Amino acid sequence: MELTPAVLTPSAHRDTFSRDHLPPAGQWPELVFDPPALRGPDRLNCAVELLDRTAERFGADRPVFRLPSGDSWSYGQLRDRVDRIAHVLTSDLGVVPGNRVLLRGPTTPWLAACWFAVLKAGGVAVTVLAQQRAGELATMCEIARVGHALCDIRSVDDLIKAEVPGLRVAAYGGDAPDDVLRLAEGKPERYEAVETAADDVALIAFTSGTTGRPKGCTHFHRDVLSAADTFSRHVLRPEPDDVFAGSPPLGFTFGLGGLVIFPMRAGASALLLEQAGPRQLLAAVTERGVSVLFTAPTAYRVMLNELAGPDGAGYDLSGLRRCVSAGENLPAATWQDWYDRTGLRVINGIGATELLHIFISAADDAARPGVTGLPVPGWQARVVDGSGDPVPDGEPGLLAVRGPIGCRYLSDPRQTGYVQDGWNLTGDTYVREPDGYFRYVARADDMIISAGYNIAGPQVEEALLAHPDVTEAAVVGHPDELRGQLVAAYVVLRDGVPADDGTREELRAFVTGRLVPYKCPRVFAFLDALPRTPTGKLQRFRLRPGSGPGG
Repeated sequence: MELTPAVLTPSAHRDTFSRDHLPPAGQWPELVFDPPALRGPDRLNCAVELLDRTAERFGADRPVFRLPSGDSWSYGQLRDRVDRIAHVLTSDLGVVPGNRVLLRGPTTPWLAACWFAVLKAGGVAVTVLAQQRAGELATMCEIARVGHALCDIRSVDDLIKAEVPGLRVAAYGGDAPDDVLRLAEGKPERYEAVETAADDVALIAFTSGTTGRPKGCTHFHRDVLSAADTFSRHVLRPEPDDVFAGSPPLGFTFGLGGLVIFPMRAGASALLLEQAGPRQLLAAVTERGVSVLFTAPTAYRVMLNELAGPDGAGYDLSGLRRCVSAGENLPAATWQDWYDRTGLRVINGIGATELLHIFISAADDAARPGVTGLPVPGWQARVVDGSGDPVPDGEPGLLAVRGPIGCRYLSDPRQTGYVQDGWNLTGDTYVREPDGYFRYVARADDMIISAGYNIAGPQVEEALLAHPDVTEAAVVGHPDELRGQLVAAYVVLRDGVPADDGTREELRAFVTGRLVPYKCPRVFAFLDALPRTPTGKLQRFRLRPGSGPGG
């Protein structure tokens, strides 16, 4: 095992803002390169490795991106388009190595091509969600000092409304003479990629779903490949003929990995869907040969309902061989129901924007309902107390991990909260079982303390979700003068089920039959939908009194 301190190699960036605003060396987590090959060479451009080198290994004619229309792009076509856009960036837009370039738009091959072009030009990709609004965009541009933006013509308005000082916005997909894609048509087919350092910043990903100011997470060129060479290579194990699809957008690192990095590292392809709800995913598996699926637990539950409905017989999932779940806790009942219906064991996983992708997971015979899994090869994990000392197996504590990728916030004092004693503290409460498996308990700030009892909201949610009339559930603590907190449940019911006192009593009795009475919700509220981020994460904080629905 090789532990590495924060020593950086010479940078290829002329604009050194990203490196200048990394945390001080003493605030970095320890990086683990096990095996040492994860460190990679000193000079590395991840866009070249993922695109050019894959085309060389598997053939330029091999499909890389598939479209809903049935058309596809080959690796060679993608390389040509990426190189032409890179010429536009450097010759027309004045991008120099190290400049931050914001990328915004629906999930399309052109968005992915722009991402690769930025990296080949030595820029730093700042991919954001198409759903984010002007105020959020302005804050992220301020934090990352973004000077350039490539934006789908359909997503330009909110970026213009953000009124970012000095931001140069270039649209793609429109009819204007200066549209990026029109300019690219007249550019050379080949672009000599900038020979970036392996530890030059390649992308800045912003955290989502928090109540405070977003955090910019910096990731190096080698980090992009490390995510593929750990989780994807050893747990997912894709094959060149696989077709990937999923719901997470490319502005979410779960989607960037699952729809771009992982398939391309393996010479496979991805079906990129602008609309990727549960019905669209089921149709994609049935009609387009999707074999690897990435989505959130809620989507698996909705798909199960679709499969059980009157149209369920029309779906054919026989070609599906890999299902990945992340973004939030996967209830054991959902895992089991999916297995019973499809014969497929969902690959559960926990990842973090700070660490780019999944670091605890399990697949095939190693996958079990109700647990997240084992540390992914290349990663280490333990459960610690508030002082950072490991707790005994079977006892809850804070999850601490380290591996080839570590948290490096961009100029943010919260770095010292996330990284302690060389470990990344994810903010999750976990239990390490005696056999080495890690079991999720709750987000550390979502634990409910009622009358002296510690209650994990996700456990109560799982009990509620086992009821056939419940489609979604969220459990939070409400302040109470006598008990400190009350367990409050927010529930979305199946269509046609009355949201009345009779249903409340039925659910209360149902939960009491499965959990000790003190964990049973004392407050029930029925909603049409639960509050979620654009990436599908449940926003429990909005359910607390005074914060949002039902408050």
